[in-house]
Amino acid sequence: MTTALSIRPNTAKASSRSSLDTNSGRFFTLRAAPCVANLTRMGLPLNGVSSSSARAISAMILVSSRMKPKPLSLLMKISLAFPYLANSVSRSSSVVPVGRFPTNSLLRWVKVLSPGFLKLCGSSVKASLGRTVMFSDLSAQKEGSSLLCRPASEDQGPAVFERTSLAYSPSSERYGVGERSFSRQYAHIYAARLMQMRPLLSERAKEKWGSDVLIRKLCDLETGEQCCIVGTLFKRMELQPSILKEISEEHNLLPQPARAKYISETDELILEDELQRIKLEGKIDKNKCVTGSVIAIYGAERNDGKFTVEDFCTADLPLQTARPSLSSDRFVLLASGLGLGSSRADSMLGLQLLVDMVTGQLGDLGEQSGAATISRVLLAGNLLSQSTQDKDASTKAKYLTKKTQAGSVEAIRLLDELLLQLVASVPVDVMPGQYDPTNYTLPQQPLHRCMFPLSSVYPTLQLASNPYQADIDGVRFLGTSGQNVCDIQRYSSMDSHVEILEETLRLRHLAPTAPDTLGCYPFYLKDPFILEECPHVYFSGNAPAFESKHIKGPDGQEVLLVTVPEFSSTQTACLINLRTLHCEPVSFSAFSADEDEESEMNISH
Repeated sequence: MTTALSIRPNTAKASSRSSLDTNSGRFFTLRAAPCVANLTRMGLPLNGVSSSSARAISAMILVSSRMKPKPLSLLMKISLAFPYLANSVSRSSSVVPVGRFPTNSLLRWVKVLSPGFLKLCGSSVKASLGRTVMFSDLSAQKEGSSLLCRPASEDQGPAVFERTSLAYSPSSERYGVGERSFSRQYAHIYAARLMQMRPLLSERAKEKWGSDVLIRKLCDLETGEQCCIVGTLFKRMELQPSILKEISEEHNLLPQPARAKYISETDELILEDELQRIKLEGKIDKNKCVTGSVIAIYGAERNDGKFTVEDFCTADLPLQTARPSLSSDRFVLLASGLGLGSSRADSMLGLQLLVDMVTGQLGDLGEQSGAATISRVLLAGNLLSQSTQDKDASTKAKYLTKKTQAGSVEAIRLLDELLLQLVASVPVDVMPGQYDPTNYTLPQQPLHRCMFPLSSVYPTLQLASNPYQADIDGVRFLGTSGQNVCDIQRYSSMDSHVEILEETLRLRHLAPTAPDTLGCYPFYLKDPFILEECPHVYFSGNAPAFESKHIKGPDGQEVLLVTVPEFSSTQTACLINLRTLHCEPVSFSAFSADEDEESEMNISH
């Protein structure tokens, strides 16, 4: 492909220099004039442009002062691997840390093409480009410098939007651990759970089966008597992994293979209370039940000592505070599974598009006006990729790892710089996840501020716990990073994450499988995972796909259930309207040349 190239600094006055000044921190525009047919084969959609004419296509490269000088040929390869197609690309710096940002010029759309990036540039250059493309709050381009943009008058200033501010009240104190002691047994948390849930279930049982229903303890059961019993479910599973089976030497057992699900037809349900247990049979779906659920069961004990189940009930939704009526649309953006530190280049591009949309750097005036209504961003765990975890760190000798660097160090630095872009424009809540540097067991404590030297100076950065709970403009948010949902999925027949969310809400417990198959702190006096107040929005992160559902409780409660997809694999986030409690996905996925030929885009004005 024959291409005529010219390079000039994209400042107010064009310079005739032909080299890139890597220390000035300026934007440089690489202008190319190839034929449209070759551009189409590259995957660049130019609808409405004749094949006989040539049209200038701009690819923006930000040369940061922290980058080492790069050869021009390498910058050309990067620009071809990451072509940002736009009417006008203008990245203005934030006016003030919170609330206001200037608009860029008319930018109808931005699409990214990244096949062959790793092949052209290599992983080391990818890391440099990640630093380069992502952080663009330097000197701004002059409006009208692109051929595809309408010239602007000299006295026309940038439009300024005021971001909507919301009342915010964090309420995750119950998930704080404080002084940690692991000397206690886990039996205490089961006893505390049953003690807290028994009065609630007794009340529900009387509402469902009549006020005169007999509520018995297991030690007081009489054969053939119709009654109600309240207890904690235990699911005996033959396929459940057991450390005792794995280390047993006398039986020479082979390690059990990893499974997606551990349920089987031989599973048994057992109900336990403070004193004894009884096996359950009858009208209850054992595959759907999980260990740790506290329920009420109606039936009778048989002569063989088993309890025949005729019906059962859960504690159902707790009482809910009325949601205030809002006069205008206000949005909260949810994203999870950013996966920083992985080798996926497209996820970094989609992530930067997400940041640009939130901070008002993307789209025309109407889209940026809509971005100003995004009043808060919530990142729901797994900010780092699984590839940053060093599984051999605990088994290697210390002298072998003295000069090695943890894989999460670079990913944390990237996260800090990404958060810096966001918190300069919008309040951000950051939850930890399974692969993030905090404690592994639930509840996970907030990430330490010392890991974020750049973004932690902003008061708009809130480091939250997992589970997360807060009131945003009178709307109660409750959610986790997804460990509780994934664990229930493995040990039950339920596959849909939103179905599991509804089930935990009906059980009135965030993590019923903890501490059996899900690690948690050994609480002694109280189980903090029991829901005492019904949320308006209940979410879980790192789901395979976006799902949402509205459910209603017996006392008029209305809850929006949302499964936030993993961003690194789906390039999708969620926007929740606080006025209507409607949730919709927002996709930032890259496209390929084949996809572009099938679905053409019209970029004409």
